[in-house]
Amino acid sequence: MFPSIDRAKPGLQKLIAALGEAYPYASVLAVADDERQWRVSRTGVNITPGGTGGSVGYVVRVFDGAGCAEYSFNEFSEENIPEICAALARRLEAQNQALEGFEPLPTPIPADEPAVLKKETGWKLHPRKLGDEAIVSKITALREKALAEDERVLDAQAAVSYRCFRKLFLSRNRDLDQTVMWTNGMLAVMASRGQEIKLSYRPFSTLGGAELLDRMDAEVGETARKALELLDSQPIPPGEYDCVCDPSTTGMIVHEAFGHGVEMDMFVKDRALARSFMGEYVASPLVTMHDGSAVEESATAFFDDEGTLTGDTVIIDKGVLKRGMCDALSAARLGVAPTGNGRRESYERKAYTRMTNTYFQGGDCTPQEMIASIGYGFLLETPSSGMEDPKNWGIQCMVTTAKEIKDGKLTGKIYSPIVLTGYVPDLLKSVSMMSKTVELSGSGHCGKGYKEWVKVSDGGPYMKARIRLG
Repeated sequence: MFPSIDRAKPGLQKLIAALGEAYPYASVLAVADDERQWRVSRTGVNITPGGTGGSVGYVVRVFDGAGCAEYSFNEFSEENIPEICAALARRLEAQNQALEGFEPLPTPIPADEPAVLKKETGWKLHPRKLGDEAIVSKITALREKALAEDERVLDAQAAVSYRCFRKLFLSRNRDLDQTVMWTNGMLAVMASRGQEIKLSYRPFSTLGGAELLDRMDAEVGETARKALELLDSQPIPPGEYDCVCDPSTTGMIVHEAFGHGVEMDMFVKDRALARSFMGEYVASPLVTMHDGSAVEESATAFFDDEGTLTGDTVIIDKGVLKRGMCDALSAARLGVAPTGNGRRESYERKAYTRMTNTYFQGGDCTPQEMIASIGYGFLLETPSSGMEDPKNWGIQCMVTTAKEIKDGKLTGKIYSPIVLTGYVPDLLKSVSMMSKTVELSGSGHCGKGYKEWVKVSDGGPYMKARIRLG
């Protein structure tokens, strides 16, 4: 796929050779991708091509022992090599002049151990081969199925999107090539009773193709029923409760409560409290946290955008904070090994430390056992948003549903919406049970602050903890 990458590769290798004569380290990342989204709603059909990734582009990076410079472009031929070399030289010179009188951050030369790789993820049905007409027909049928569930269903939407990309990374000692496809889906059902309107939202994701549509079809009825249940919901009395989190809520806690706080470019800037807690207990001994491509979900990649091979990073091991995740430049400045988390929104953007597939490891309980252990509390389901303060370890997240538990049983009473707050170590140290089953979902993107969006997934087991709700 993406033959433009193959056509450009010989010239890019010559570019690396030319830069290698001037700098101790040089690399190039070539990206080609294809994106498309289909959506049906009351207002009609919408098909959107393209997306944040662009179509074809390149970014070159060089280190000279004192600094680092990058140059990105979307057209390349061998005739451009002198122009690219000159542009990088000007950028390094300008940076050095701008830093006169200041003590710059150390910028060590990245490690460049030899590595050759060519891999691709699998899929059963390519969305492009299925075609616009067939996809629109399928998601229209999903919408109509939801509308037929109950006369109180006011409206329904269905959408599916995919991205397929190929990335080539070259340096003096590395030749890495990967092709990855992920597909997302969404069902949204709106129910009404009088003036009251409630919305149920169900996301879907897979490291694969349009075969996701079959999973969506199986969940239409449940999505509609949840919207109808919310019509009977009421505000929750604020307080601290014993809670069982479903895997998606556990995933939000993993991502928001701890994930951002251990992105190690924040350590370089002294903007994360986690840096002071390495080697200490920050969670219950039941909590082990991972990030990386040891599991398959939509944020899986075989190498990151700096040419670091990915794997499994254990961040918390049985409650003890072991390490963070980091990009290559932050790792060099901190004197640690990079973890394969250097990611770019596109070839035009800077690489930052970003999460990939982030999750808590499972335990040895069942969700039924966890519910039975609670005298009074709630089953939390379906997170909607969240944010974290890495500097002070505060968390604030939104959850759609809290189902009441009394004397170890669900009462049928529902509260919504729910605000989940607290101090991260207090929440994580209160974890007392984890289920055997672990689930991840990768339907969303994550921004670095308010920008720099990349694909992520998160999840974990059902988790019992003491949580402040309001």
